[in-house]
Amino acid sequence: MPGEQESLFAAVDALLEKAGGILPPPGERERLRTAASLTQAQVARALKVRRETVADWEAGRKEPRPPKRAAYIRLLEGLAALYPVPSEEAGTGSVPAVAPAAPEVAAGPLGVAGGPAAGPPAPAAPGAVPAPAATSSRPAAATRSTARTSTARRPAAKKAAAPAVDPRFPNGPLAVLDGDGAAYCIGGVVLDCPATTVPALVEWTLTESGIGAARLHRNGKDADPLIVLTESAAEGFGLPARLEGPEARRSLRLPEDHTVVKQIARATWKLTQRGFGPWARIYRPAQGGQRQCVQLAILSWEALDTRAWGNAAELHPAELARILGVYATRVITPRGSTAVSGLELMTSLRPPTRAVRDNASGTWVSGPNPGALTQPVDPAPPEAPIEHPVAQGWSGGFLDEEAYQWVRDPKLLEDAECLLPWAVGIDINTAFLAAAARLTVGLGEPFHVKAPVFDKKHPGSWFVDLSHIELDPRLPSPFTPSGQRPEGPAWYATPTVAYAVELGADVRPLEAYLRHETGAYLDPWHDRLKDAYVTTMAGLGIPVGKDVGEAVFLAAMEHHKDVDPALACVLSAIKSTIKGGIGKLRERPQGRHYRDGERWPALERPTWRPDIRAAVISKARVNMHRKMLNTAKASGLYPLAVLSDCVVYPSAGPSPLDFLPLTDDGKVLPGTFRLGAAPGLAKLEGVQEMAWAVDLMEQGYNPARHIKGGDAVMDEGE
Repeated sequence: MPGEQESLFAAVDALLEKAGGILPPPGERERLRTAASLTQAQVARALKVRRETVADWEAGRKEPRPPKRAAYIRLLEGLAALYPVPSEEAGTGSVPAVAPAAPEVAAGPLGVAGGPAAGPPAPAAPGAVPAPAATSSRPAAATRSTARTSTARRPAAKKAAAPAVDPRFPNGPLAVLDGDGAAYCIGGVVLDCPATTVPALVEWTLTESGIGAARLHRNGKDADPLIVLTESAAEGFGLPARLEGPEARRSLRLPEDHTVVKQIARATWKLTQRGFGPWARIYRPAQGGQRQCVQLAILSWEALDTRAWGNAAELHPAELARILGVYATRVITPRGSTAVSGLELMTSLRPPTRAVRDNASGTWVSGPNPGALTQPVDPAPPEAPIEHPVAQGWSGGFLDEEAYQWVRDPKLLEDAECLLPWAVGIDINTAFLAAAARLTVGLGEPFHVKAPVFDKKHPGSWFVDLSHIELDPRLPSPFTPSGQRPEGPAWYATPTVAYAVELGADVRPLEAYLRHETGAYLDPWHDRLKDAYVTTMAGLGIPVGKDVGEAVFLAAMEHHKDVDPALACVLSAIKSTIKGGIGKLRERPQGRHYRDGERWPALERPTWRPDIRAAVISKARVNMHRKMLNTAKASGLYPLAVLSDCVVYPSAGPSPLDFLPLTDDGKVLPGTFRLGAAPGLAKLEGVQEMAWAVDLMEQGYNPARHIKGGDAVMDEGE
């Protein structure tokens, strides 16, 4: 009996500790600390929390929870006695040192504040934008304060109309979870996550969080919710701060005997074949057509590659949730690297299957979706990488459709060019994306044709001799990535051969691999990424539209990354998504144990299509050559070097407008390198002295690789 009484008293004491004490408002918390000349780090050490946690308490983004709450209140009450509010401030209506606490809002069964659930929300009126849901078991004031704080750190910008909120996912597509159980969502919403294990986190995400995103196509699937774990959150779940091992970091995984992996298995959850790595997918088999899957991203395991996301992983969780939410809303909920997300976006916008009615039974069954890539197919031998099974024993040559890496022979430089003061580099915005627009590609298996008649409407690979075509040696050849003239018959994608015909060549293919079923598979992918790119550029202060002056555009580009550095991370990720998505179409085998001729996992995807990648790069390269040729015809200027989509010209001034051919009204001549924010238009890449460029050329180096300054390597396809 005494033992039971002590247990009851302890429970009551815990309730009193939770309810007792009143916290002053956030601004007063900071005033009291600074009045005592204490730092946030000192308070954090005393209360055994992180400095960021104290900062969140003072900003009102989060509220302390027992037992830290009572200790924090005790500290503030002591400081309030030592440093009361000055009388002149108190007399002007300022907030007293200790103010009444806001009433706690009861959480309903789904963790949404507001009492018992009353069924799903009513549909919004046509054209209305539903308001975000309230936070889970957290004072409403915390959510409002979070929204204020996140916007106060950046310049005000015009906001586009917000998309309608899916009532199934009121808290958006993702959350960033910190070590104190605060899950930061888009729109400034902060949820309390009570989970202390990874399986509990998965359950909470699927049943209580309201996190997820609707499908991008009616025949597709809803996006799995994404939970991003900060380093402190990962450690709180028993995960190591870093992944270490002999393999490349992207292939590192937790061992199968790790405690967290065992917890997942005991809770009857599963991991994909890739295991528990920087991007871990935890699921149960779908039941009744309902997916049960959560994606985790561990920041300290380099889930956000700095080459794509910049310093995004170092941002405060609220700010990181903002920019990841922008990417998820405009592109797709991240599902791995930007390359993986780029490939997943293709599938999400053109799902391989759709529901069709079976004539015999009258039931709905899964059938192929017209216009999509519906099943894995092997490439033709010349389209395959050399290690592919179909390439074993093949001696007929291979496609070499890659981006430009060309430098003009220094012997072909003219004295007048060398005397110009500047070398100016210009770059095509998202050239691969521009090339994907209205590009007809093959959708099914290839078939072989001997002595075909070339038709530019037939996507495929053509074995043809283009070595007889005479072009100015001051321009790179459009038929090879090296820019050197072909030496005989070779394999080319349809856009390359079509350009040879455009130049007036007599084209007689010896053989070809073509496809019966064709379509503009990449069009939806292009449209969504183009909108995302242009919208994000506009958010960085870059004027868009046909009427924007090119000088105005160049001036805005000089400082666009300073307008909102976090949003600049989104722009970088979008560009990386484009380049990486095209690259994934020809993903090579990974792992030191691979042997040529073996199949590798990527080959089992319908989207493993090296012929489509070749067609995109082919079109991008000939687009670049067409612009260089038109520039030469209009102005007599020839490039010094090309790297992918950056071309360097000699110039009398440091601006592209100093050397590009202009119309009578001062705009760049159509057909050449027009300047602007849209994909396919050009921007300034960098400026160096002409003597610097000539010196590099004479040493055999490519000035386009270093025109930005320093030793930075150009990102191909950007």
